[in-house]
Amino acid sequence: MSANILLLMDGAAMAYRAFYAIQNLSTQAGQPTNALFGFIRMAGQLAARWRPTHRAVVFDAGLPAARMTLLPAYKQQREKMPDELRSQFPLIEDYLRRAGIATLRVAGEEADDTMASLAAHALADQAETLLATSDKDLFQMVGERVAIVSPASAGERMGPAEVRAKMGVPPGQIVELLALTGDNVDNIPGVPGVGPKTAAKLLGEFGSLEKLFASLESVAGEKTRAALAAHRAEVERNVRLIRLRTDLVAGVDWDALRVQPAAAGPLREFFMAMELHSLVRELDAGAVPAEAPPPRAARPAPPDPQLQLF
Repeated sequence: MSANILLLMDGAAMAYRAFYAIQNLSTQAGQPTNALFGFIRMAGQLAARWRPTHRAVVFDAGLPAARMTLLPAYKQQREKMPDELRSQFPLIEDYLRRAGIATLRVAGEEADDTMASLAAHALADQAETLLATSDKDLFQMVGERVAIVSPASAGERMGPAEVRAKMGVPPGQIVELLALTGDNVDNIPGVPGVGPKTAAKLLGEFGSLEKLFASLESVAGEKTRAALAAHRAEVERNVRLIRLRTDLVAGVDWDALRVQPAAAGPLREFFMAMELHSLVRELDAGAVPAEAPPPRAARPAPPDPQLQLF
């Protein structure tokens, strides 16, 4: 088994969380830096806690045409990103370049699918993958060597048992569970009257959506039976919406994602410009990311023209 530990961080989710968690932080010139500062803190805590040999921050690069065709309202209820947050994304990417942390995106695709694709290839390479995200869609990827870690609580790690305890079903049934309940965050409607507990109970009793719809007459409750029958097409569409793609990349470029020591000079210059004085003091005191132990040899991935790495 490979000794590689790949940490994939959901860039937008971490930036949003930091933006709303930290208030009133900006440069004297008025440039907001609250999301930037919180992001740097989270990335550092994740690295310190999990000691990955490889890591990357993954960003969204559009809404997939296939999902928009299936459901034009997909994610359309979301409010516009605040300008104060939008202005900090270039700063976050500047920090990541100076810190030597790779950023990845696939044109026209969501970060979840890119993370799922990388995790699938890492699994094939016998590596462990940690997905730093708060998005429950990625629960479907959890397995023996794939886990969810919280960006905000660096001590929490969710494997198959933890996913089942939280959601009521194992990772392999997450897609079907969410297809039944819908997902308000993504503006995906579910079956009226079928919440997480009912959905988990139905899947536990029947084993799968296919068997559930084949045995509707056995479902307890007339209203539940009628709702399932009336919304079967939407549930089947939801499965296609929620199931993540794992074919967006040709493989993991282990060399490009290897954790390397950061150069203090460029980081110090950036922290000074952003007036993040506590980070300057920590850097001067020697708090620079240490080089990870060299990983075992891994199968190199072929160049992938779809994957943008900066």
